[in-house]
Amino acid sequence: MAILSEVEEDQTPTNPSPSSETVKPENKEEEAENKEAAAAAAADEKKTEGKRAPNKGNGLDMDTYSWGQSLQEVTINVAVPAGTKSRFVVYELKKNHLKVGLKGQPPIIDGELFQSVKVEDCFWSLEDQKSISILLTKQNQMDWWKCLVKGDPEIDTQKVEPETSKLSDLDLETRSTVEKMMFDQRQKSMGLPTSEEMQKQDLLKQFMAQHPEMDFSGAKLA
Repeated sequence: MAILSEVEEDQTPTNPSPSSETVKPENKEEEAENKEAAAAAAADEKKTEGKRAPNKGNGLDMDTYSWGQSLQEVTINVAVPAGTKSRFVVYELKKNHLKVGLKGQPPIIDGELFQSVKVEDCFWSLEDQKSISILLTKQNQMDWWKCLVKGDPEIDTQKVEPETSKLSDLDLETRSTVEKMMFDQRQKSMGLPTSEEMQKQDLLKQFMAQHPEMDFSGAKLA
């Protein structure tokens, strides 16, 4: 048995296999791209750290209320004791501030809105005497809100899921414009280039390929 083990030890390769060798980038450009990708991933992770995943309505379920949103509107549902009458509801809305609650009690919502709203296009109603339903119309209808009131927990807007059914109702040109806006917004939130910036990068890469004799070491693709 001792002889067999010695033979086995002699057969053990002393050099590492080629597959175990570290593959190095072919050139400095590739190495720089890898570093940029790693930096973008790290920045993206830092941005989303501490943020919550949105609920089904692309908002958040809080302890005393829940909210959701589309690109155009924000909907809020505030639970109140059964049998509540509308005359006991406190509702005060300004362009950048919302206060909701019941008379004689601390407000349930009272703070600065994430973004401004069109006050004349906002409404509230008391549903079945047990919940207050509020609809806010956004002033800027191109951005997703990270929270309802500043200071509250924020959602990760990268995980927001737009309602594709509404996009299908649009004409081809409008739908294409909206989809481009949504793509660019998501790219920006992730620290990635927009569609226009990507197009410029492609043009520069094509020009570099057509002119290999030129020095592009100092050129930036972004």
